[in-house]
Amino acid sequence: MTGNQKFDYIIVGAGSAGCVLANRLTEDANTSVLLLETGGSDRSIFIQMPTALSIPMNTKKYAWQFHTEPEPYLNNREMHCPRGKVLGGSSSINGMVYVRGHARDFDEWQEHGAQDWDYQHCLPYFKKAEDWAFSADEYRAKGGLLAVNNGNNMQNPLYQAFIDAGTDAGYLSTDDYNGFQQEGFGAMHMTVKNGVRWSAANAYLRPAMQRPNLVVKTGVQVSRVLLQDKQAIGVELYHNKSKSQFFVNKEVILSAGSIGSPHILQLSGIGKPDTLLAAGINLHHELPGVGENLQDHLEFYFQYQCKEPLSLNSKLGPLSKLAIGVRWILFKTGLGATNHFESCGFIRSKAGVEWPDLQYHFLPAAMRYDGKSAFDGHGFQLHIGHNKPKSRGWVRATSADPFSPPKIQFNYLHHQEDIEAFRACVRLSREIIAQPAMDAYRGEEIQPGSDIISDEQIDTFVRSAVESAYHPCGSCRMGAADDPNAVVDPQLRVRGLTGLRVVDSSVFPTIPNGNLNAPTMMVAERAADIIKQDLLAGATAKVHQDPLWQTRQRMHSAKRVTL
Repeated sequence: MTGNQKFDYIIVGAGSAGCVLANRLTEDANTSVLLLETGGSDRSIFIQMPTALSIPMNTKKYAWQFHTEPEPYLNNREMHCPRGKVLGGSSSINGMVYVRGHARDFDEWQEHGAQDWDYQHCLPYFKKAEDWAFSADEYRAKGGLLAVNNGNNMQNPLYQAFIDAGTDAGYLSTDDYNGFQQEGFGAMHMTVKNGVRWSAANAYLRPAMQRPNLVVKTGVQVSRVLLQDKQAIGVELYHNKSKSQFFVNKEVILSAGSIGSPHILQLSGIGKPDTLLAAGINLHHELPGVGENLQDHLEFYFQYQCKEPLSLNSKLGPLSKLAIGVRWILFKTGLGATNHFESCGFIRSKAGVEWPDLQYHFLPAAMRYDGKSAFDGHGFQLHIGHNKPKSRGWVRATSADPFSPPKIQFNYLHHQEDIEAFRACVRLSREIIAQPAMDAYRGEEIQPGSDIISDEQIDTFVRSAVESAYHPCGSCRMGAADDPNAVVDPQLRVRGLTGLRVVDSSVFPTIPNGNLNAPTMMVAERAADIIKQDLLAGATAKVHQDPLWQTRQRMHSAKRVTL
């Protein structure tokens, strides 16, 4: 393929959003689409085998290995921020956890000026995307392209023990946290199909690649959006160090993610004047919100020794890993066919919090994210984090050179409420694991350590131990058309320009309570219908909310309280 060709749409980024758009826009045989991706094939066993999730995330071939500037409120640590650089984008390197977020998260978007992005308008698009493994209802659907299930269906008894501990501690249980009731403890859902990672590439892109009206080009670096006055007319890119240009009849759509999309806008001269001046980029269109409002989830691992030989720590040796891999290659079953996060919890950190702001992923092992054992022996851990942070950061180009990475600063734990929420993470987690349901399994506390008790001790531990949950968003936020700090309007059009949209997690006004792959794909599903001017009707589904949320943190007292 040579430059100077014209397509109806050019989509930059073959990630969670880009793959959805490529599929839905090419459903019309008369619509031509060019999909551009810097990375290459996703055929690696380490991508397709769910249990190998830590490998592609930490592999330069498959992920942009971004790091933040020294984070001033985390002891100046430079935090790892990997983003997908492969077909499927971050859906090919993530943990495959499927969480839509709480209904009020999307109502909050509308309250921030994103008209018609409330829950009732978003729910039909969650359902359109989904092929749910269990019964369809008002909230869940079958027949979509994205397979969602519970992996190995909680065969390890530690999963259910954790759920039971949550109810012992006075919290609700939930049959479906993506349905009527998010709040509580229950089985966790994942995007896996027949034992294989069901990424956006597998679900959406691979079927669409059979269509003659879709062209996918990998190994390219987009350097800028081409602008003629205030209209996007195409993109400039590099392939094997050769520069070329491609043009559009209709629109350029940036789906390069919460780091890539604002960076490309800035490289194109679109953004805050001071940022562009400092990077040596000529201003073409002033939009001060580009790269601002950056948000992310933090989490840490609450680890315990396990008194029973049930955990995955016995499966971390080379022979065990080989056996797991061989079974997966032959049959796509067993421990290789799950991400191992098969139970979870969503709770509120304190009375007066309207909907859940803390999330648990339970893992029947005590190990690091790189797959290495945390200690000798059996153990289990909770991944716990505060999911509604108030702290905000930024993404800023440092140079007009498209190969020079941007600077990233999240300002993690800048806001006092975020610090207090992590204190609750420590204290509430200890209380949950102290419940009778865990008596048969609970051993010594490995991390943080039973001597970490006071606010000061907890704060010190958190600053040194928290890691990114890899959920950056918000850096091209959506808002009202007259909001000077919004980057895109509710139709996801870049404000003040024509022919240019942003469709990915960067448009989220605020971060949802949950993992971001599901809402990102929902946004892309709805964006495709916005572009085609064929929107689904809104829903009228009711959702659970504790009627006494202002005065209580949970439903009833714990069976036993141990702080």
